[in-house]
Amino acid sequence: MDRIKFKIATPEKVVYENDILQVSIPTTSGEITILPNHAPLVSILQAGELKIKDKDGEHLAAVSGGFLEIRPNNEVVILADNAERAEEIDIDRAEQARQRAIEQMAQAKAEENVDYAKLQAVLEREMNRVKVGRKYKKINISG
Repeated sequence: MDRIKFKIATPEKVVYENDILQVSIPTTSGEITILPNHAPLVSILQAGELKIKDKDGEHLAAVSGGFLEIRPNNEVVILADNAERAEEIDIDRAEQARQRAIEQMAQAKAEENVDYAKLQAVLEREMNRVKVGRKYKKINISG
């Protein structure tokens, strides 16, 4: 059976690297699922949930910003601005950061601050972290 050489890296570290069976990735064009022998492709990541299937099962990660490259010879590389494996997400901390971003957005909008778009991106990232972290917790409690 063909495998995909898969790697997710951020500016700080390699988040995940393994041979996998498939991966579903959120892009600005929609979610795509990559199987072995996929055609080469470059795409822009969107904040969302990454679903990785390897020989041990399914793994979730929260990603936001960055690029995806599908290379010849079953190689997929994700260079993400932010990426976090679901089991590493501190849901309480992410929820607090999301709440702060909402408050800062309201304040920025009231002051017609130019950082509104930046705050909106932070809010989107934190909402995604909360969603992926909760989903991971629910899967592991029930399963």
